[in-house]
Amino acid sequence: MAVVDDSGVPVSEVSAFLSSLAVRDYSPNTVRAYAYDLMKLLQFLDERGEPVSGFSPMLATEFLGWLRAQSSSGRAQRSQLGLVSGDGRRLSARTCNRVLAAVSSFYEFLISCGGYAQVENPILREADQASARVLGRHRPPLLTSADQRPVRRILRVRTVDTLPRPIPDETYLALLGQLDKLRDRALLELMHEGGLRPGEVLGLHLEDISYGRKRVTVRHRDDHPQGARQKSRRDRVVDLLEDRALPALNRYVLLERPPEAQTSLLFLIGGRGARRDHPLSYDGLVRLFQRAATRAGVREPWLTPHSPRHTHATRMTELGMRELTLMRRLGHAHPDSTKVYVRLTDHQVRDDYRAALEQGPQPETAR
Repeated sequence: MAVVDDSGVPVSEVSAFLSSLAVRDYSPNTVRAYAYDLMKLLQFLDERGEPVSGFSPMLATEFLGWLRAQSSSGRAQRSQLGLVSGDGRRLSARTCNRVLAAVSSFYEFLISCGGYAQVENPILREADQASARVLGRHRPPLLTSADQRPVRRILRVRTVDTLPRPIPDETYLALLGQLDKLRDRALLELMHEGGLRPGEVLGLHLEDISYGRKRVTVRHRDDHPQGARQKSRRDRVVDLLEDRALPALNRYVLLERPPEAQTSLLFLIGGRGARRDHPLSYDGLVRLFQRAATRAGVREPWLTPHSPRHTHATRMTELGMRELTLMRRLGHAHPDSTKVYVRLTDHQVRDDYRAALEQGPQPETAR
């Protein structure tokens, strides 16, 4: 993958950075996202007649202002505040922060290989003492080997710290009732009971299912023909003890999965077409989910194939699963990813609130 200028010539610095990400086994979607984010940087520099090497902390501040004035072509996300002007909706705060993070990683790469004259990253940063105390923390891409201390960017936009929205029981049952194929019901039940990501479900192989031990093994692979990949780089075992997902999965494998398929991937397109034995893609999963939501009359912007995972995590928190255990079950790399569900259902806050009500004076009832 390469980013080209107006003359169609690849920008060498950006191409080298993207190649380094691919070599380090970043997913194609991640590399593509970096490319689109860096295109915004190149457009900004071109408007000011500056080369890549001319980007500075002062220009970085201007760049943030420039980003906040750009129109967005994407759909608005739920619970995300954004600016709206006469010519359309502006880039959201989260999008601007993501672009700044990509630019920061890009210049960290240039510094490490001598492609940037300055020794400091133009996206100013400071030490992050909280992250330094986290075991197994995520390490940003391409930090120099001499400095592995966690940092956070000073230049960023304040965002709303949103909560996930679990699927209500009646909505989930309505969705399930609109799924006619055994494959689709098995997909939904597996994500709902196991908390699996869509990419993890699509990447399952037949040998990953253990019916006797009531568990599935989620493995990191990059062999899916349609590009579906697991986000986590750690293999993990997910127990399924509710007797919903595995029976649905067993019915699909025995009665509906094309027996002539040469692949061991679990979920296939199926049906009667010529591609019936091909693996199901992420786009296919999104379409079947949206069709079911539309037929059930419950389609909302927040309701996506990732929602069953949020629902599972919320339900496990409400049932008292410990935070560290839930983190391991969900395959989170950082505790902060799991804490959001604790904030959604904080047992300590609820119990202290109940105790305060019981100990305090009761209000007099109106007569």
